[in-house]
Amino acid sequence: PGQNETKVNLEELKTSVLYSGPVDPAEWVGLRKSYPLLVYLRNNLLMLAILAFEVTIYRHQEYYRCRNNLTAPVTKTIFHDITRAHLDDGLINCIKYFINYFFYKFGLETCFLLSVNVIGQRMDFYAMIHAFWLIAVLYRRRRKAIAEIWPKYCCFLACIITFQYFLCIGIPPAPYYPWRSGNANFNSNIIKWLYFPDFIVRPNPVFLVYDFMLLLCASLQRQTFEDENKAAVRIMAGDNVEICMNLDAASFSQHNPVPDFIHCR
Repeated sequence: PGQNETKVNLEELKTSVLYSGPVDPAEWVGLRKSYPLLVYLRNNLLMLAILAFEVTIYRHQEYYRCRNNLTAPVTKTIFHDITRAHLDDGLINCIKYFINYFFYKFGLETCFLLSVNVIGQRMDFYAMIHAFWLIAVLYRRRRKAIAEIWPKYCCFLACIITFQYFLCIGIPPAPYYPWRSGNANFNSNIIKWLYFPDFIVRPNPVFLVYDFMLLLCASLQRQTFEDENKAAVRIMAGDNVEICMNLDAASFSQHNPVPDFIHCR
């Protein structure tokens, strides 16, 4: 581009995808020559093998239950004979219980930690949006109130990760984006912070991994909120209802149904 067409200096222009080397438009749609072909397709074949293995296991379990007139377990756990009553019955049973129901008990806190991790790793415009959503969710305070807004939060995460995916793809190789024109007051730092598609400062696709992990845990937590309303699940795993909204520390032992092992005397 000419001097009046862009404000990018020569050093930055040399790092651009358009001018650092020959551009193959076929790579924009995911087509690239590779040899050997098996190395290029190994990740896709691995995903297909994992999916086939998962389907085989579920089909085999379903066939085994139908042949022996067995019912499917209420919860998808490893130790089916461990319930909430076994949590305080020795260290082994406690470990088994948390292997079964750790996310059931601490899934919401895990989602909050992952949200803070996304904010700390990204530190850009979308991190600010995640921070606003985290404040909005924490402002509800009560678990039932958070459960009401949680489907909207999951929808937000699914939409924003899809939108950012298209930003990472960008447009096919072209002269420049509008924010790189001579009349635009954008520099590389602002473009990076706004997570705009660009041929010089390309969006970091690793950020999508953090967003995906948050979306995965948020989806599991949405399922947990639904399971909390099932009586069979509450019998097995216990309820997640707050003991008291205005709990006094001095009278904690009167409301806590779990034995006090420290001050048992």
